[in-house]
Amino acid sequence: MSVNKVRVLVVDDSALMRKMIPQMLEADHSIEVVGTAMDGTFCLKKIEELRPNVVTLDLQMPGMNGIDTLKEIVRRHPVPVIVVSSHSTEGASVTLKALGLGAFDFVTKPQDASGHMADTTRELIAKIKAAANCKVVRPGILRGTPAPLEKISAGKSAPAPTKMVAIGISTGGPQALEFLLAQLPPDFAGTILVVQHMPEGFTEMFARRLNELSGLRVKEAQSGDVLQAGRVLISPGSRHMKVKRLPMGDVVVLSDDAPVNGHRPSVDVLFHSVAEEFGPLAIGVLMTGMGEDGALGLGAMKKAGSMTIAQSEESCVVFGMPKAAIERGYATRVVGLDVLSSTLQALCGRNNGHGESGGAEKTLRAGR
Repeated sequence: MSVNKVRVLVVDDSALMRKMIPQMLEADHSIEVVGTAMDGTFCLKKIEELRPNVVTLDLQMPGMNGIDTLKEIVRRHPVPVIVVSSHSTEGASVTLKALGLGAFDFVTKPQDASGHMADTTRELIAKIKAAANCKVVRPGILRGTPAPLEKISAGKSAPAPTKMVAIGISTGGPQALEFLLAQLPPDFAGTILVVQHMPEGFTEMFARRLNELSGLRVKEAQSGDVLQAGRVLISPGSRHMKVKRLPMGDVVVLSDDAPVNGHRPSVDVLFHSVAEEFGPLAIGVLMTGMGEDGALGLGAMKKAGSMTIAQSEESCVVFGMPKAAIERGYATRVVGLDVLSSTLQALCGRNNGHGESGGAEKTLRAGR
């Protein structure tokens, strides 16, 4: 038996969760729960005593709450933290705040006797293993994020984009997207479609957060949303996102088709759709995340003449998704997170029309 087990500390004020999470983790013999703690104060003491490789952290605790505990862990200990979040709106809000402060990732709290228990168990185990092998990226590493510039208002007259930028991203995504979008100017001439692996109920709040931090117009996608320059559409949790070229304008179409690669939304679904509809007028970007979702889709985009980009290993929290595409030869360029915004600006250009029909519109509408 291997002695190099992943040592996990479970922190939750619920006695039920302090019992249930270790039971879930027993399914994998490479993981060992070395202790539990009922609040933040005990958590910090037990990190000192037990030296875990990963901490699972409830955010809504009495006394020292999860956010304050996380801040202390980030300050004192280089240990990755996986947030165990409630499904509520409040839970989603505080979870996104935790990811911004440096939490590695999150899982939603298992419901007792729920049919989703097996899925939650698999997800938690996979994320614990990924966290144990990752380098801990602290918020300070993504320094220099400027204050968001004033947005350019846009109605139906907003120009069509010069390029369609499709981004696939998972673990480490919230911080990376905050950093990337904050660096793009309000007159960015491309449109950006994002599949971030995140459950239903979290993506709308995530889109709102990105909208506040960016000069671009960011929202959770709805079927029929028009693809415009300077617009960012985030795929809703639990729905696939595709694109459709129509005579009246290019739009997003959402679907409830079966999960692909275990995910809905799936990056592959978006990338294949963008490859088919936009070909050389598209840019595919595969960023930090676990697994291989998006690799085959990036290959389809490359074959269709799209520019294909993978985030560099040293700038990823988890290199799984970009690595899968790079190893297959599907990434035309490998780019660090710090220069990704300038790369996209160079490829897409900037809008001088600010809502007038200009060269940007002609480029994309004339592309087919």
